[in-house]
Amino acid sequence: MPIAAAAASPSRTGRRRKNRPTRPCGTRRHAGSRTTSPKERPAVSETLILAHPWLLLLIGLPFLLRPLLPPWREAQAALRLPWFECIAALTGQTPFRGSSAARPPRWESLVLLLSWSLLVLALARPQLLEPPLVEVVPTRDLLLLVDLSGSMETRDFDNAAGERVDRLTAVKEMLDSFLTRREGDRVGLIVFGNAAFVQVPFTSDLDAARQLLNETEPRMAGPRTAFGDAIGLGISLLERSELQEKVMIALTDGNDTGSRVPPAEAARVARDRQIIVHVIGVGDPTAAGEEKLDEQALQDVAWITGGRYFHAADRAALEQIYAELDRMDTRELET
Repeated sequence: MPIAAAAASPSRTGRRRKNRPTRPCGTRRHAGSRTTSPKERPAVSETLILAHPWLLLLIGLPFLLRPLLPPWREAQAALRLPWFECIAALTGQTPFRGSSAARPPRWESLVLLLSWSLLVLALARPQLLEPPLVEVVPTRDLLLLVDLSGSMETRDFDNAAGERVDRLTAVKEMLDSFLTRREGDRVGLIVFGNAAFVQVPFTSDLDAARQLLNETEPRMAGPRTAFGDAIGLGISLLERSELQEKVMIALTDGNDTGSRVPPAEAARVARDRQIIVHVIGVGDPTAAGEEKLDEQALQDVAWITGGRYFHAADRAALEQIYAELDRMDTRELET
């Protein structure tokens, strides 16, 4: 069944919206902002620099001081031996009053010069300048609201293998793929049944978020649907955020049976806090009882907050919805 992406306008007299250009959902334009892919960044090679290069001038200091300093070893008196004169006479050599120390070997001079050069080089503090580290800083908080009520047990979806699965299983499979592409966002997860609970606080650890999502089961939070309370809890969570972009994506069958705060009223509070709520209705609007999809209530929530409403009647439609949500702009800041 094709995707039904509606502007979610209530069918009431006098409430008409002006036509205006559309853009990918969840995006806000900022002057000077631009998405930078790591592949587009120019390659920067490593560079060796000296913190104090002027100290290299000290390498020539020994050559300048050598003429001004005394010899390497001062002359000293020769060793006096008994019968030295007799020995000198027998050998025919003429003794001197004293002898000077010999010059050091050439290799010893080279070792001393090398040691001095390395000492000066160490004082100059050589440093390896590496390419700047680029950190992906989250610029938006993305909060997922997932319905765990009893109606999410209804088996009206097919998985990738063609097997019949319940609504929650289909939602988790597609959300898992969706989260792998959310690099640059902080992601949070709220689950709701009889009440709403924070399953994943806002985090940039997408692997942890996916794992905790996969651990959810229908009726884990109770059999009823507190959709309005989930929006209220999401508002409370997003109010603590310092980021500008705040987006909720709600996945529910839309039949609210347990909220203390009606979904429409919670949506108006979200609008006042500049929070966008995109709503994905999962299920069959023609079903009866708690399994029925209340599209009108979901459309009202999306319309009030400036978000979009999507109807996911099957897996193909759900894939198209996530592909549309994937176009939401993610910016990176270099630090």
